[in-house]
Amino acid sequence: MATGLRERWRVKARRTIQECALELFDERGFGAVTIEEIAAAAEVSPSSVYRYFGTKEGLIVADEFDAMSEEALQELYDPDDPVGTMVRIVRDYEAPNADQAAGEPISWRRIRYFFKEPSVRTAVGATLDRASQRIAPLMADGRRTETQARVAANALVFGYFAALEQWYLDGGVRPVAEYVEEGLAPLRGIWSVGDE
Repeated sequence: MATGLRERWRVKARRTIQECALELFDERGFGAVTIEEIAAAAEVSPSSVYRYFGTKEGLIVADEFDAMSEEALQELYDPDDPVGTMVRIVRDYEAPNADQAAGEPISWRRIRYFFKEPSVRTAVGATLDRASQRIAPLMADGRRTETQARVAANALVFGYFAALEQWYLDGGVRPVAEYVEEGLAPLRGIWSVGDE
């Protein structure tokens, strides 16, 4: 099987498992569903679910960013506008695509569990920390020190999370990207000040 075909199959399998898990969580509650039940619904083995996601919480927090190569991350990142990069990524998530069924995008269905389930929120915190560690070296580009890059990366990533929480608290009345853009707007000053 060609690498591209194998990767597309892997992405489709992950999405199918996540969709089945979300259906079960929405129907019966996060705590009442087992990995074995998710695997059966997705028509895969429990070991496949564990291999792709590790834990039930991993089913909720895993996304494409986790598997993104360093090269792909560098291509996405705009060193002159990290906030714009984040907003662009969120808008891409919100845009409907050919693989998406009618209704709410899977990524935004997942967000509700970030705030409803304490164990998922803890897993999200660890994921955000890893994301920040991946982004910080991109920000330490000679215009700011490693300390400044680390602080800016954490502000960006955890600011994104705070915007998601406000979206959730408001009942999702506006697109997530609007919350992210509004919430991260004060951080734009970090980069303009750092470039002077």
